[in-house]
Amino acid sequence: MDAAFSAVVRTSEELSLVVLEEACSARRLPSFALVERGWIGLQLRGPFPFSLTGVLASFLQPLADAKISIFAISTFDTDYVLIKRENLPQALMALKAAGHEKIGEETA
Repeated sequence: MDAAFSAVVRTSEELSLVVLEEACSARRLPSFALVERGWIGLQLRGPFPFSLTGVLASFLQPLADAKISIFAISTFDTDYVLIKRENLPQALMALKAAGHEKIGEETA
């Protein structure tokens, strides 16, 4: 993900901000903010036709089978799957074993 990557999700009960870790210094955050560091992003670059089903599931199932927690964010054309950095080697092996190609290029 490039330096401009961010995501904002707001509901009537909460506000979630996802930003690159480098952009998240303690001086810039309110004292009440909950922060979880150490995530890395994997990108499923589209666009994927809306009629195509199971794209994200085909990526997530091998990670679930390998007991790797994820946080998924989607835009109109692209899906992003965030995993903990320490799980990257295991995640890449699981994805390659499931037949995914072009695995291994770090995106965050």
